[in-house]
Amino acid sequence: MYGLSAKATLGPVETRRLARLAEDLGYRSWWCGEHVVLPSPRVPEAAMAPEDPILDPLVHLAYVAAVTERIELGTGIVILPQRNPLVLAKQAASLDVLSGGRLLLGVAGGYLEPELAAFGVPLAERGTRTDEYLDAMRALWNDPAPVAFEGRHVSFRGLDAHPRPTTPGGPRVVIGGHSPAAFRRAVARAHGWFGTGSTPDDLAGHLRGLARAAQQVERPAHLGRLEINFMQVDPVEVTTEAAHRYAELGVTRLTLYPLPLEDPDDVARFLERHANLPWT
Repeated sequence: MYGLSAKATLGPVETRRLARLAEDLGYRSWWCGEHVVLPSPRVPEAAMAPEDPILDPLVHLAYVAAVTERIELGTGIVILPQRNPLVLAKQAASLDVLSGGRLLLGVAGGYLEPELAAFGVPLAERGTRTDEYLDAMRALWNDPAPVAFEGRHVSFRGLDAHPRPTTPGGPRVVIGGHSPAAFRRAVARAHGWFGTGSTPDDLAGHLRGLARAAQQVERPAHLGRLEINFMQVDPVEVTTEAAHRYAELGVTRLTLYPLPLEDPDDVARFLERHANLPWT
């Protein structure tokens, strides 16, 4: 399930009700996205209007962790270049500990130039910052003290940070995006990939991009098989036929997006209608 940190579903009563319902119905994971700020007036490439409310994903997931017991908690995605990697490493480790290792840390480089610029991040640097910030966070999660890291965008030495994550090696990292660079980053640096589209054919196209990336970059053995997380965004209703086709294509988690998020009762009914689909 995706997106319930926004609009009419973001309140504490609604979050508690829907998160517990999703868990009771057998949903495997709960995902939320991020925009810290949005351009006003809206620009054509923005997926959300500036007045659309959306919670911070890690704060939202901490609340969901407290009212559930089993469901995985995914960020889909955190815009990594506009985050301080040391602060995010601490937040992610804290959430991983408090949730009992349920965090799936989805990250991407972002796409909205006005939002990135507000944080002093040039669009041309988003990729290098994403890679470097991931390495810096993993150093804090895993390296013996005193921890040191030297990069172009972040450098530190003589540090340590506890608690370390509950999940060995740190939270499972998921890379979002459909560009060749995102595909290469997923193959080389992440446990999983997160993508969107309208049909199984869209997913098949993305999988071809991932296959090309796998021929260009090496995948470390410790990451294991790349997990495929896919969200159908339009239409939002997923048929049983489509769900089985996604499964045949190798989807690890099929994420549902119950737009327009204007009525929590409608979202609850959506959850109930789709509860028996595979890989949700």
